[in-house]
Amino acid sequence: MRRRNLLGAGLLGLGGAAASFSNPGTQSSVSAPSISRNRRQLNMVTTWPKGLPGLGEAAERVAARISAMSEGFIEVKVFAAGELVPAFESFDAVANGSADIYHGADYYWTAKSPAYPFFTAVPFGMTAQEIMGWIDFGGGQALWDELSGDFGIKPIQGANTGHQMGGWFRKEINSLDDLVGLQMRIPGQGGDVLRALGGAAKSLPGGEIYQALQTGNIDATEWVGPWNDYSLGFYREAPYYYGPGFHEPGASLAVGINRKLWDSMSASEQAVVKAACESTNHTSLGEFTYQNAVYLDILTKEHGVQLRSFPEDVVKAMAEASRDVRAAAGKDGIEKRIYESFETALASMSNWANVSDGPYYAARELGRKR
Repeated sequence: MRRRNLLGAGLLGLGGAAASFSNPGTQSSVSAPSISRNRRQLNMVTTWPKGLPGLGEAAERVAARISAMSEGFIEVKVFAAGELVPAFESFDAVANGSADIYHGADYYWTAKSPAYPFFTAVPFGMTAQEIMGWIDFGGGQALWDELSGDFGIKPIQGANTGHQMGGWFRKEINSLDDLVGLQMRIPGQGGDVLRALGGAAKSLPGGEIYQALQTGNIDATEWVGPWNDYSLGFYREAPYYYGPGFHEPGASLAVGINRKLWDSMSASEQAVVKAACESTNHTSLGEFTYQNAVYLDILTKEHGVQLRSFPEDVVKAMAEASRDVRAAAGKDGIEKRIYESFETALASMSNWANVSDGPYYAARELGRKR
């Protein structure tokens, strides 16, 4: 009888804990341990125009997956660029706590640190798979945490566009002379390379690019690739579409979280946010890869877009300038450690790519032409 009574008491205790878990916030009179969960209502600001395919959708996807994985206990409201803060003020808004999360490209924050582009894309740098490899397995995340932690932000990979295009140009680029004086929208280290070759680089948020191209304030622009570029209509103003995008071979996009908010989260809440970001990172790469192929056909077959490749002397000069630009971003302190870690990982993974990816693409193309 005593054993049965003890068993019954144990079951009552478990039932009280379960009841407390299924009804968050209620107080249980049962002395057994109770579990409570706090609801969070968070704001996400972005650097993307409202309704933008791919990039804007990635931000919405992160928010939706956080809500679904947390069973609604963490709700994230997404604000497009300009709705809560201007695109390029997203970082400061999260750092000072006026917003909770941002979704954007960390090379926009080069004024904060010249090392930020390494966590998005740098000229002749890492492909999408390689930057994931470095951040997740090569020590990149710890360095990113340290860099952003100084500004009160916790960074996580939140999307990847894959290989980008070189940009839209009003006139053909036939030699290095054609870059001299060229006014182009191109941020990050890609802009530094253009300046080194005699051009003028501007950093504009996505929502301002078309008007600048239309009014002649810029002669050329890069953005992402066929899918996103089509939606912003650049083909209507600049008929020459150059590739490949040596400046962004695999652009990683970031979710930045206010550090105090992050530290206040339980381990399970942090795991939910990480999982939502990681799954979106995976989904976006596949999505961009497929949709870029679809929209490249639309641009060339329905809108007469003319595909071009940069001349060999231009490519060579860009490659040479990019080495100096990358090195200049990592002169000392945390920036030097980031640069050295990046370059070491890039050299290692390039050796593998030269054995695997490059020869495979060449062999596949040879087979297609038979």
